[in-house]
Amino acid sequence: MSTSKIALVTGGSRGLGKNMALSLAKKGISVLLTYHSKKEDADAVVAEIAALGQQAAALQLDASNTGSFDAFFAQVRTTLRDTFQAEQFHFLVNNAGTGLHAAFVDTTEAQFDEVLNIHLKGPFFLTQKALPLLADGGRIINISSGLARFALPGSSAYAAMKGAIEVLTRYQAKELGARGIAVNTVAPGAIETDFSGGAVRDNAQLNAFVASQTALGRTGQPDDIGGVVAFLCSEEGRWVNAQRIEASGGMFV
Repeated sequence: MSTSKIALVTGGSRGLGKNMALSLAKKGISVLLTYHSKKEDADAVVAEIAALGQQAAALQLDASNTGSFDAFFAQVRTTLRDTFQAEQFHFLVNNAGTGLHAAFVDTTEAQFDEVLNIHLKGPFFLTQKALPLLADGGRIINISSGLARFALPGSSAYAAMKGAIEVLTRYQAKELGARGIAVNTVAPGAIETDFSGGAVRDNAQLNAFVASQTALGRTGQPDDIGGVVAFLCSEEGRWVNAQRIEASGGMFV
């Protein structure tokens, strides 16, 4: 049987999810990550984790398609047994997501439903389906956004779903506490990744604006976030529960 603890990270093939997966591996945690469409990216992360001395595997998942979750967790069960020699995993990181930039007055019902499914309905039912395989004493990390605290025009639907996730986190912590499972939210600020078309990374004007509104005077990097998630999955993070931890360098404080 595997002695290493195991994390399931959705959307772990790129961006912040990749950084979270690698940060967990550096803490001695094995990683089962999901990807939506780019298997080669996921395989590359698996190879990086293996190079760090930890076990890893990747599975395809559309985190917005709740109808696929039963089949997905059947795959998880098989992968745990075959790759990790384990029956359960210990940490669930609900990271998978996409951006939407649309003014409130222009947001369509189809756009609303899309962000609802991937950012709220998906994590709600994915976590529910994960519970039989999640070890007692485990951790759940939900990913929110600084946009749930401060308002920047164009993010109403996306931010509303993240606000809902923050409330859900507290309810999950309350209801799963009997199993010793701690549940927290990590809310990144504006980070230089390919998220939303790489806007923060590639748009010099936006980058400068974010830096000017951040107490620490720069935009965020993926390395600013992955370690926060890894800490919450560590023994040192065991008493942090039902919290919203914003990692934004102090945006709009």
